[in-house]
Amino acid sequence: MRILTWQWGRRGAGPRFGLGLHQGLAALPDTTALLSLSAQAELMAGPDAPVCDLPVDTYDGAGALLRRLAGMAFAVAPLRARLAELRVEAAVCAMSALLDPLMTRALGGLGIPYAVVVHDAVPHLGDRLSAPVVGPLQRRLLRGAAGVVALTSHVAQRLAADGIAVHAIAAHPPFRFGPAPPPFAHGGRPRLLFFGRLLPYKGLDLLAAALGEPGLGCEVRVVGSGPESAALAALRALAFVRVENRWVPEGEIGALLAWADALVLPYVEASQSGVAPAALAAGRFVIATDVGGLGEQLAGSPLARLCAPSAGAIAAAIRALPDHAPAPAGMADGWVELARAVRGALSR
Repeated sequence: MRILTWQWGRRGAGPRFGLGLHQGLAALPDTTALLSLSAQAELMAGPDAPVCDLPVDTYDGAGALLRRLAGMAFAVAPLRARLAELRVEAAVCAMSALLDPLMTRALGGLGIPYAVVVHDAVPHLGDRLSAPVVGPLQRRLLRGAAGVVALTSHVAQRLAADGIAVHAIAAHPPFRFGPAPPPFAHGGRPRLLFFGRLLPYKGLDLLAAALGEPGLGCEVRVVGSGPESAALAALRALAFVRVENRWVPEGEIGALLAWADALVLPYVEASQSGVAPAALAAGRFVIATDVGGLGEQLAGSPLARLCAPSAGAIAAAIRALPDHAPAPAGMADGWVELARAVRGALSR
C-alpha cells in the first residue's frame, strides 16, 4: 500500500510528528511511505530537512492564509493531479491543520481513503483559535475519515461522546533530540523545566503557587510562547524562576531538555503530552498532574511522578525527587507501533 502522510503546520510539533509517523510507516512491510509537509515548515528549512515527496505552499502569515483559503478551489485540481502522479492509495493526517480541507477534497476526487491521528478531542482552555476555527474543521475532517486513531483512551471517549468512532488507540511516540547527560550530573540544585505553550490549561497558576512553598531548593525555567498573564508575573516574582516567553526553534529543544533534571507538567486539563515522552526518552523525570490522559500516558514509567492537580501536591512531588535517575531502559519504537495502528485503521 502506498500511504501518504500529510501535516501542513509550519512550526511546533506537528511537522515533526508527521515525519515520525512517515518513518514508522516506511518501516512496515508491504508499505511505501510518502510524505507531504508545508514548504514553509521550520523542519524543512535546515540542512537536515527530510525528503518530502509532496511539499505544499501553505502560508507565512495571516494575510497569506486568507489568500490561500480564498483560492482553495483553484488549488484542488493541481493537488489531485500530483496525488495521482504519486499513485497514492491511502493517506493519513498526522495532526489537523487549517488547510486540511484542500487535501480532503483532492483525495475525495480520486476516491482515496484517509485516516486521522487525533491529539485533542476538544479545544483546550484558553486556546482562542481552536474553539471557533480548528475544532469545527477537525470535526468535519473526522466525519469524512475511513479510520480514526486516538492517542489516549481519554481522547477516544471524548470523540465517542461526539459521535466519532475510533478504530485504534496508540500512545504518543517520543521525539528524540539527541544525547543528554544524566540528570543531576551538573552537581547543583535540582533543575525543573516547564516547556510548551503558555496557556491557561497548562496550570501556570498552580505552578506559581507550588513554587512559592518553602523548602524546594530548586532552579526553574519556564520556556514557551503565549499571552502575558498574572501567572507569568507571579512566576517572574520568584528569584529562582526564569520565564522565557518566546518561540523556541527546533534546534534548541535538545539543549533545553539536557539542561533539566525534571520536566514539570502542572496541567489542569490534558489530552496527552508530546513533550513528556520526549523528556522520558532523554532520561528526564516527569512530574505531572493526573488529569485527562496524562495518567494513562505516563503509567508504568519509572521516571514519571503523577500527583493531584494542586499546588501542595506538585510541591510535594518536587521535594520527593531523588538525586539520581534509574538507568534508562530500552524503549520500543513507538512510531512503528503508531504506524501499525494507522495501517490497521486504513485496512478496514
